[in-house]
Amino acid sequence: MSEIPLWFVYLFTGLFGLALGSFLNVLILRLPKMLEASWKAQCCELLEQPTPTDEKLGLAFPSSHCPTCKTSIQPWQNIPVISYLLLKGRCANCKTVISVRYPLIELATALLSMAVVFYFGVTWQSAAVLALTWALITLTVIDFDTQLLPDNITLPLMWLGLIVNYFGLVTDLHSALWGAVFGYLSLWSVFWAFKLLTGKEGMGYGDFKLLAALGAWMGWQMLPLIIILSSLVGAVIGIGMIIVMGRDKNIPIPFGPYLAIAGWIALLWGDEIVQQYLQLANIG
Repeated sequence: MSEIPLWFVYLFTGLFGLALGSFLNVLILRLPKMLEASWKAQCCELLEQPTPTDEKLGLAFPSSHCPTCKTSIQPWQNIPVISYLLLKGRCANCKTVISVRYPLIELATALLSMAVVFYFGVTWQSAAVLALTWALITLTVIDFDTQLLPDNITLPLMWLGLIVNYFGLVTDLHSALWGAVFGYLSLWSVFWAFKLLTGKEGMGYGDFKLLAALGAWMGWQMLPLIIILSSLVGAVIGIGMIIVMGRDKNIPIPFGPYLAIAGWIALLWGDEIVQQYLQLANIG
């Protein structure tokens, strides 16, 4: 049996990434609303109040529709990127503008998936890192929208990292275990130190869990690099948003997206970055 051509692997990965990006758009939009509805129902039950009778929302129901005119989106209107271009970024029925974010997430999922396969090849390691990449994309956008890092994603992601490294796909299990422990405790310590000094909360508990998950995937050795990179990414993006977009500097910016971006960079190029730094330090 002949080997599958690389161009076909990349093409398949890109197309699959586009399709999965379409699903991630649904997950990003609906998961926070589903969690909010669940929390409301639990609070009503605790307070012995009537449960809200809002329309039930799931990942598969109701079917995709325009939020303005409620018209169902037909399958040919839901082809990743292509449908957006053909519809010229507007609803086919009411002509309401469709956010450009949807095709951008689809494209980002496709391109990052192809980058993972290019870097790791057609291996089990690549399959594992693809799962991590898709989870980080989802967490990044949800946190940016809602300042929420759902336990539904962060905790399974941490356990999956430990399971993956039981088989040594990214690092050894010993490093992964302590990566999860130190990842959580490092930001937990910063959180409480900042709160005791200022009386304010500088970050959320979801950030602790996300760094714990990244530690479980990459080992404790990568944690310093992830923290440094996340600070650099946060500074660049934060300053850019203030200068270019005119964002109010007093509005808090979630830290989760920067952790996710830094973690992905460290996963692919962490060793090279550390080696370059050590070489520069020796030269100095």
